[in-house]
Amino acid sequence: MRKRLISPIPRDRAPFDGDGLDLANLGMVEITSEDEGYPIECALLQLGERRGWRGAEPGPQIIRLLFDQPQKLKRIWLVFEENEIQRTQEFVLRWSPDHGRSFREIVRQQWNFSPPVTVRETEDYTVDLSDVTVLELRILPDQSGGTARASLASLRLA
Repeated sequence: MRKRLISPIPRDRAPFDGDGLDLANLGMVEITSEDEGYPIECALLQLGERRGWRGAEPGPQIIRLLFDQPQKLKRIWLVFEENEIQRTQEFVLRWSPDHGRSFREIVRQQWNFSPPVTVRETEDYTVDLSDVTVLELRILPDQSGGTARASLASLRLA
């Protein structure tokens, strides 16, 4: 019998290591709110810190990337973390080829955070999107309408 060891993470699903798009120089970001201690830059840029972004108040939040030039996207990697409140979060990721006049949904996902056991959600999507002018992430932090604030540990694109 032959055997070999394999990685639990397929090679095409390796952790995001910085080969992504330079979001700082590709356009603008719009957000519905932000906690001043957790600015959006902490989730979008590799700053060597792990604070991420957090909304300033409870309820739905939007993060919208507006690209100066249309982009081709092959991979979208999202990380959400919640270390305090048990909640069910929903997010919708969608894109626009026409500067936001119309949108196409990529994914709608729900996740149950149950600290201290389930505190991290990592989503890694392989996509084939051309002419992306807007990428939008809508987060409903707590489907029960609680006081949880939306947060995003990391968003990377390639």
